Amino acid sequence: MSIDPALIVGGLLVGFIVGLTGMGGGALMTPMLIFVFRVDPLVAVSSDVVASLFMKPAGAIVHLRRKTVNLKLVLWLCVGSVPAAFSGALLIKVLPFGESLDAALLRILGVALLIASGGLVVRAVLQMVRSRSAFGEGPARPSAPQELVVRPVPTALLGAVAGLLVGMTSVGAGSIVIVVLLLLYPALKASQLVGTDLVQAVPLVAAASLGHVLYGDFSLGLTTSLLIGAIPGAWFGAHVSSRAPGGIIRRALAILLLASALKLLGASIPVVLGAAVAALVGGNLIWFWVRRRFGVPPVARSAPAVHAEGHDPADGPAQSRAAGPADDPAETSRRE
Repeated sequence: MSIDPALIVGGLLVGFIVGLTGMGGGALMTPMLIFVFRVDPLVAVSSDVVASLFMKPAGAIVHLRRKTVNLKLVLWLCVGSVPAAFSGALLIKVLPFGESLDAALLRILGVALLIASGGLVVRAVLQMVRSRSAFGEGPARPSAPQELVVRPVPTALLGAVAGLLVGMTSVGAGSIVIVVLLLLYPALKASQLVGTDLVQAVPLVAAASLGHVLYGDFSLGLTTSLLIGAIPGAWFGAHVSSRAPGGIIRRALAILLLASALKLLGASIPVVLGAAVAALVGGNLIWFWVRRRFGVPPVARSAPAVHAEGHDPADGPAQSRAAGPADDPAETSRRE
């Protein structure tokens, strides 16, 4: 078993993005292995899934300690995702691809990445509109998750779809789960979305890893090299994501995933570059529209009523520094 320093660096970068955003592991790792390191597609998928089994807990533990995880959602997601993830690895073997397995995997990966890219775009727009900010979600504050009315059937179905995609392509867990959770449970904060997704991905990836070890083409040396960089990267990224916004990074990820998807589907370099530029321009136009639509003027930000303009209902009753106890002159003098 040989250790590749280049793979360690690649794993470090991808691990940081996974911890920071809760997504992008398979969506970035597998294309990187195929395009940059020229790894066989089935080996790339199998090794990436097994690497994720050790990479995801590094970020999940951080969010569990900071109480940014909704365990009820995790339970119902796993009800659907665990059996589906194991079945996905087996499904690759039984489908009648024959000698065209590599080409079929590239197409499946391309479609999965397109879905992931579209999901990121939808999520970015929803977060900008919901938080009334052109930067998406604001800084994540550590707090206990709110009590939600969990919807078991749609949540389990979401887990099953994500699990099947992960089992077949190593792509889909974070990209799909976070976006649909945002639609199903808009009261969840950004940090809770990331934390819940990272924790539910651990048993999901464990089931997919078992399937790929038994039926896939797992490479121990490749996986070990990735993990040496990915585990500390995910740990550090999770610490950043539990405290800071990651909306802008997700929008950059969407463009990168779009380009990777088109390349996997056989598009030429000019087409890939043209689509990336078009996405960049279109994304900026949306950004400017949301900024003009929901931006708060500088004067309004200093006014006592600013909490009514930029308040996120999911965070409970709004309070500004200029409101509440500060209206009491005695209280104001004490604070000064």
